[in-house]
Amino acid sequence: MEWYYILALIGTGLAAGFINTTAGGGSMLTLPLLMFLGLPANVANGTNRIAILLQNVIGVNTFRQKKILDITTDYKLAIPAILGSIIGAFFAVEVDEALLKKIIAGLMVGMFLLVILKPDAWVKEQVGAIDAKPTVLQYVIFFFIGLYGGFIQMGVGFLLLAGLVLGCGHNLVKANALKVYIVLIYTVFTLGIFIYHKQVDITAGLILAAGNMMGAWLGVHFQVKGGAKYVRYVLILALVIVILNLFGVFN
Repeated sequence: MEWYYILALIGTGLAAGFINTTAGGGSMLTLPLLMFLGLPANVANGTNRIAILLQNVIGVNTFRQKKILDITTDYKLAIPAILGSIIGAFFAVEVDEALLKKIIAGLMVGMFLLVILKPDAWVKEQVGAIDAKPTVLQYVIFFFIGLYGGFIQMGVGFLLLAGLVLGCGHNLVKANALKVYIVLIYTVFTLGIFIYHKQVDITAGLILAAGNMMGAWLGVHFQVKGGAKYVRYVLILALVIVILNLFGVFN
């Protein structure tokens, strides 16, 4: 692999890791790059999971050190997401890219409107919601979010944030910590499925992961220092960029 390809992977991974741990949509940067470097779309989809996995190992560890994440109590919603992701990964090879882009674009527009029209919900916690046992509806919602995440990683962070903030009452910093943890757990399973189906380029994935891991570390420290208010601004900016990209503005 040429040296400038390596630099491109690390640099893009750095940006993606920061975006993924503070908002979502980092795979909108990494997937096109992997395909630009010559990987088929399905292999790029699988290869990207290596970077996501290692990025989130760093993210989860740093969130735990900052005492924002407690996996002994915060694991419950990861269970339905794991089940959904396994099913989604098995369907990933059948992805219709054109239709999928339209679906993602619609979801991102909806997320953007929620962040703009209900700003307080993304900053303040709902009293009494944090320690409550997840409801059946929440389990169902996170199952389908996992299904989507297993199918294709792009945009799943936004869906998880919506479920964790608007559905479960966490502020953005706590929600980001939980999001990173949930994605880490289910990516262990989905990456295994992609590897089994020979849809992973290990070398490219590990180089990309080096950047993602650095970006994740920076992203967590930014959140702890800035708090939910500033993370919301990053979320809005990321959503705008992703939406414009999905509608072909940057093409």
